[in-house]
Amino acid sequence: MTTTTQQVPGQLSGNVLFYSKPEPLAKELHSNLGVKRMDGPFKFAKAGHAIPLTVGEFPLAAVTGPIIFVGEEKLPIAVMGLNAGENMFVKDDGTFESGIYIPAYVRRYPFVFANDEQNKQMVLCIDRNAEFITDKGYDMAFFEANGEPTEYTKNCIEFCNNFEVERQRTMSFVQLLRDLDLFETKTATFTPANPDGTPGEPQKIAEYFGVSEEKLNKLPADKFVELRDNGALGQIYAHMHSLVGWDRLVALAMTRAAVQQPANVN
Repeated sequence: MTTTTQQVPGQLSGNVLFYSKPEPLAKELHSNLGVKRMDGPFKFAKAGHAIPLTVGEFPLAAVTGPIIFVGEEKLPIAVMGLNAGENMFVKDDGTFESGIYIPAYVRRYPFVFANDEQNKQMVLCIDRNAEFITDKGYDMAFFEANGEPTEYTKNCIEFCNNFEVERQRTMSFVQLLRDLDLFETKTATFTPANPDGTPGEPQKIAEYFGVSEEKLNKLPADKFVELRDNGALGQIYAHMHSLVGWDRLVALAMTRAAVQQPANVN
């Protein structure tokens, strides 16, 4: 069970995207703090071109862009930009483009679970550097006057707990794909046009892990049925269908580059 307070916080471990100064949420330290509402609360996400994703989000995230697997652990991420540190779907005012799925990883901010190695437990933290956490003029306090968590904080704790459940389910999903040897290395490429209109040399955009359609089709019938019955097959298809999103990202990047390019002056 995760608590909101610690008398003497242990050493926290882990480097987490977006969270530059995580602190264990404690009434002794944060009773005078709260969150102010902002019209554009997602400015922090502009730096995230690859956002961690849970398996339950695959069908919704697939309509936005590619869902790929990365690293030795083959963790799923939503690709939201072609360049590191550039989310193409977050506008300058801190809002997402219309119709874009916002991953739960982003929506839970500024809250996050962290490992307390000293006490061997997970503790709820806030990113103290979040721009909407303040000690003046906040709309939602973290703690009541009696030191108890507010309804807002309780709801955020529930959201983070649900996220942790989904994260564990995602790890089981990835392990299932590994056990069935369904992963293969994939490459996303882009073929630019030469000035004369002919195709240029293909350029590699990214290399990642994805489910092999050939391996999936060669599964024994009983294993395929098992994937169908436990819901994994639908998530696999969502991932595979999402890969057409590379074309969307490339087209968006080219459109923006054309708009930003100064016109020739004769």
